Amino acid sequence: MLIKEYRICMPLTTEEYRVGQLYTISKHSHQESEKGEGVEVVKNEPHEDPVHGPGQFTEKRVHLSSKLPSWARAVTPRIFYITEKAWNYYPYTITGEPWAGCGDGHSLQCSFLPKFSIYIETKYEDNCGDSENIFRSDKILGDHEVSFLDIAFDEIPERYYRSLEDPRFFSSAKTGRGPLQEGWRQHTKPIMCSYKLVNVKFEVWGLQTRVEQFVHKVIRDILLIGHRQAFAWVDEWCDMSLEEVRAFESQMQVATNQKLGSQHP
Repeated sequence: MLIKEYRICMPLTTEEYRVGQLYTISKHSHQESEKGEGVEVVKNEPHEDPVHGPGQFTEKRVHLSSKLPSWARAVTPRIFYITEKAWNYYPYTITGEPWAGCGDGHSLQCSFLPKFSIYIETKYEDNCGDSENIFRSDKILGDHEVSFLDIAFDEIPERYYRSLEDPRFFSSAKTGRGPLQEGWRQHTKPIMCSYKLVNVKFEVWGLQTRVEQFVHKVIRDILLIGHRQAFAWVDEWCDMSLEEVRAFESQMQVATNQKLGSQHP
C-alpha cells in the first residue's frame, strides 16, 4: 500500500468551492465522456450519517479502457471500469467502499481486480495548507509523504493543457481574482486548501510498486487539472446557489449518461 497526502490551495473560500467543485466535476465529466468511455453516474442521492450528518451519496463507473498505458492494457479486459462510491459531508468527504485496514475509510473498486483499491479522505479548510496531521492519522502505519500541488506552476501533461485554463494568465471578470503569480499562496486572500489523504493498494506480486506509483501519478494529474478548471471556470459558477448547482449537476448527469449510452437514468 502506498499512502500520500496531497494539499492543493485555491484562491477561493471553502463555501465558494463547495459550489465550484460540484460544477467542475459535472462539466468536466460531460466534456471527457465519449461513447463507451468516461464517467457514468449510477446513483446521486441524499444520505444521512449518524456521525457526519446530512450529505450526498454518489456511485459512478469510471470507464478507462482506452486511457490505460500499453503495459496495463495488456493485462486488462476490453471493457474496464472502476466503481467509485463517495459520501460528501462537505467540508469532509470519503470516497469508495469499506475495506479492512482503513478504519472507517473507503476504497474505489476495480471491475476485475479484487486486489486493487483506492481509499481517499478529503478535508477542506480556509488556510494555505498549514494544518498538520489534519486526518489524525492513527489509522495509518508509519509516516506518509505530503505533497503540495500548485495549480499555477506545477506541470500537467501537455495533452491536458488549455491556455484559457492556465491560472498564470486567467483573470476572473466577476471576482477580480487572478492571474496567479509566483508565491501566490503566501499572499492571496481569500485562500483555502483541499487536503487529500490517498491510499493506493494493489496486492499483486511483481506489479505492486509499479501500479501503485502509476496510480498516484494519475491522481496527482487529476487533482491539478480539476482544481485548475474550478478556478478558471469561476465566472460560470460563482453566482450559483447550492440548489442551482445541484440542478445543473442533475442535468449534466442525464446528458453524460446519454452520451455514454448508459441505461441508467
